Amino acid sequence: MIRQATNDDIEEIVQLWYQVNVTAHAFISEDYWKSHFDEVKKMLPLAEIIVYEQNGVITGFVGLNDTYISGIFVSSDVQSKGIGKQLLDYAKKIKSELSLNVYQKNERATHFYLREGFIIKSEDMDTDNNEKEYLMVWKK
Repeated sequence: MIRQATNDDIEEIVQLWYQVNVTAHAFISEDYWKSHFDEVKKMLPLAEIIVYEQNGVITGFVGLNDTYISGIFVSSDVQSKGIGKQLLDYAKKIKSELSLNVYQKNERATHFYLREGFIIKSEDMDTDNNEKEYLMVWKK
């Protein structure tokens, strides 16, 4: 089931954020994610968070700040089962355009967004961790 997150979901969401980032971004030190944990936890209630819930457990979510996707996160044990696509499709239904940044080394995510109609608009450097990233955009 896809639904809007509530404040009661924040702890579960931030734990999922952390676990997925550590797994998907092995090229970035786990300490980087740990150092941002509390900051992200404080910022989550300010974003529009849409969750995918299965049997009472949040297994994925997308974070939106207006038309910017802060990220799509799906638990590693249920990845490649269409949850990320369902969350992205939901975001596409409620927004006429979307943008996001993705690390170039995260080839799996880059291919996913390209397959889903995003284009690479520009390349940049994430100065927090010296990793190259793409700015990707999608329009209806």
